[in-house]
Amino acid sequence: MLMKEKDKLGKLGEEIAAKFLLEKGYLLRDRNWRYNKKEIDIIVQKENLLVVVEVKTRKYDFIEKPGEVVNKQKERFLVEACDAYIQKHELDFETRFDVIFVSFPERNPRINHVENAFYPTLF
Repeated sequence: MLMKEKDKLGKLGEEIAAKFLLEKGYLLRDRNWRYNKKEIDIIVQKENLLVVVEVKTRKYDFIEKPGEVVNKQKERFLVEACDAYIQKHELDFETRFDVIFVSFPERNPRINHVENAFYPTLF
């Protein structure tokens, strides 16, 4: 099956984001981790901190707020999936939820890493 242009762009953005995180000293734990037919784009670790990363990729330069791309439903899923990941791997880490925006103005990748994009709340 041929990959759609949008999917190719998304995978390229995830590759760039993963490389960016590795260069920042994070340990890559998982990519595209599936839970209940959905996935977490990237899961990394830095010391005793587990970071769940949602990657958003666009062809053009853009300004979006984390709340515009991670709505309450997506937030709920990420928290539940993170909890399942922690239980499956028997981890005892602090957790943070980040968003990485990757855009390609004039074909040059631009990265905006938003740490603590949202804080888990009880639903």
